[in-house]
Amino acid sequence: MTTTIRGTALAGISAAVLTLTAGGAFAGAFGIREQSTLAQGEAFAGAASGSGGVSSMFWNPATITMNPGWVSEQNLTFINLSSKITPTDGTNPAFAGLGGSGEIGQGAVIPSGATSYQVNDRLWIGIQTGAPFGLVTKPRDNWAGEVYGRSSRIFSLSINPTVGFKVNEWLSIAAGPNIEYFRLTLRQALPISANLLALPNASLKGESWGVGFTAGVLVTPWAGTALGVGYRSSVHHDIEGAFALPAPVSFLSQQVTANLNTPEKLSVGLTQAVSPVARMSLGFEWDNWSRLGTIGVVGRTTGGIATTLPLNYKDGYTYSVGGEYDWSPALTVRAGVAYEQSPIDFSNRSVRLPDSDRFNVSVGGSYRWNEKLTLNIAYSHLFLVGDSKLLAGPGRDYNVGNIALAAETSGSADIVSVGFRYVFGAPAAPIAPAPLVRKF
Repeated sequence: MTTTIRGTALAGISAAVLTLTAGGAFAGAFGIREQSTLAQGEAFAGAASGSGGVSSMFWNPATITMNPGWVSEQNLTFINLSSKITPTDGTNPAFAGLGGSGEIGQGAVIPSGATSYQVNDRLWIGIQTGAPFGLVTKPRDNWAGEVYGRSSRIFSLSINPTVGFKVNEWLSIAAGPNIEYFRLTLRQALPISANLLALPNASLKGESWGVGFTAGVLVTPWAGTALGVGYRSSVHHDIEGAFALPAPVSFLSQQVTANLNTPEKLSVGLTQAVSPVARMSLGFEWDNWSRLGTIGVVGRTTGGIATTLPLNYKDGYTYSVGGEYDWSPALTVRAGVAYEQSPIDFSNRSVRLPDSDRFNVSVGGSYRWNEKLTLNIAYSHLFLVGDSKLLAGPGRDYNVGNIALAAETSGSADIVSVGFRYVFGAPAAPIAPAPLVRKF
């Protein structure tokens, strides 16, 4: 009996270890793309070729060389997620009567920012900060899928110093370390009681620091054209935390570890001026979510595999097109649309990740208050498309106590971002050659 309880409890908790955020995040799986108010206004088209201003450093650090002088951008984004899970035929009869999840979406505010400083006519230094992964989902405590998830919370922070170098008039390169913090807290019902309305919670908390890098290339072959390619490496996290079980199985509580390698991101952007006051942009992103595979959760005292986490994601792909128009010298308007092929489908969808392919429709604008200050705003509506079925239980990767859950999922999001750009000073003077000394 002890072995059965321990296996069920660990399987239930570990199945949520790293899948907690995609119900709230909108960049595929549990990623967050909202790092730039400017880029959001074009549905992130051309983010790697500079459409996101200084904040384009998130996608391609080489875009730092597009910003003369000392410039800073700060962004604040509110994501209002709406998502529900509705049980269907095939759900365990005892749990089916508990009904659907209710609204699992939770509003979240995401800060991000970037600052660049031009040292001379060839060298730039800067820093970009943001939350590449995160957000929160929380269904009702008592619902048909309570043994698969009651709440999920993640917090992340990345700090990315950058050094950029302008090789010549048409080629720039840049790179820098990416220092990342990752923290999670999970809860779900533990099926050890006949009273399904009073099942106790099992919980898992863990955190980790990791280091990766970013690198990029920017090509500006002629005036009005910019082509950028950026790369964010995987970050390895050794997550250490506590696995807590309620009485009468609290003696099974223990310290656990789990290894997570975040997905690499490759971003490509093209921006082309079509007139003195209008620009069009294209974007492509590849996220290597398939590298996560199946993750083991290990007891620190025993050193053995307590259970496995069968994420088994596919790779994610995003395609975007957008444009901006200078309505007047002070006002610029922009719009864009994107389609994202999610790493989540019926084969790996869970209650913590009721995700699928989605469309992103965005609009935005900028107002130049004066020569130093520009105010930015953007709005996006995201809606899921395609398959929305979910199945957990016997014969599936996600299985807690052979309790079947069959469901339909739905989701959408409204995203509002505001920000500002401030220019602190003029570019540094070019490095002049040493004066020629003549002897007469």
